[in-house]
Amino acid sequence: MASRLLHRHIREQLKDLKEVTHESLVVGAIENAFQLMDEQMARERRGHQVEGGCCALVVVYLLGKVYVANAGDSRAIIVRNGEIIPMSREFTPETERQRLQLLGFLKPELLGSEFTHLEFPRRVLPKELGQRTLYRDQNMTGWAYKKIELEDLRFPLVCGEGKKARVMATIGVTRGLGDHNLKVCNSTLPIKPFLSCFPEVRVYDLTQYEHCPDDVLVLGTDGLWDVTTDCEVAATVDRVLSAYEPNDHSRYTALAQALVLGARGTPRDRGWRLPNNKLGSGDDISVFIIPLGGPGSYS
Repeated sequence: MASRLLHRHIREQLKDLKEVTHESLVVGAIENAFQLMDEQMARERRGHQVEGGCCALVVVYLLGKVYVANAGDSRAIIVRNGEIIPMSREFTPETERQRLQLLGFLKPELLGSEFTHLEFPRRVLPKELGQRTLYRDQNMTGWAYKKIELEDLRFPLVCGEGKKARVMATIGVTRGLGDHNLKVCNSTLPIKPFLSCFPEVRVYDLTQYEHCPDDVLVLGTDGLWDVTTDCEVAATVDRVLSAYEPNDHSRYTALAQALVLGARGTPRDRGWRLPNNKLGSGDDISVFIIPLGGPGSYS
């Protein structure tokens, strides 16, 4: 639904801008479009009993600038003359810990009697009541000590590390569209209040640099980035594109395919393996390549 309709919301929002005098107007239009998409999903869910949600990574080209909007754990990078320019960041329970904790602190009813907004290095045990332990709250980037109280025995709002980090032990992303009916397992507590539909928008001014046909914007879902680094992607960009003539547009399709196949791996030892023998990605792997220079760019 998002892939079919989100761009229409963005287009409608941009049409309302009588005069684009500052990039903040475009950023605001994109942000508003994400919210309208999320609201439409909520309305149609009630009518059609459609469940689920998704991350969204969007690129808008307007008046010489590229706007990259990300809500979720997908990632976009620009590879320009071998240089890597990050154009998004992943939104996970780890990266948004303080935002989630602040919401839990301000609205404790969202946590019920099951969760605490505080974070501890490990799960606190009943036998530790009255003892001192490390903790941090929504205001803290470092750690401090506190005496363990009864409420601290509740399950932490944010738990786990890396790909295993979860919000309310349920979901591993903190921004996206949909999921209006998602509940904590074996509970009536809704997850949606902690999931923001608003994207982070980054802007890249194309007029500030002379781009060549090998300069590209790479968009990928977490299935790519779980097993592939930015540097490895840049190396693949160089290897694949250098094998084609600069005016051959099929080179960009070949690059996307190479990145997908590289992250998937090959069947070996009862599983899909990468060249380093690590497991290939088991998640969705979707890749878009957008050329930034050369004939046909921005069309």
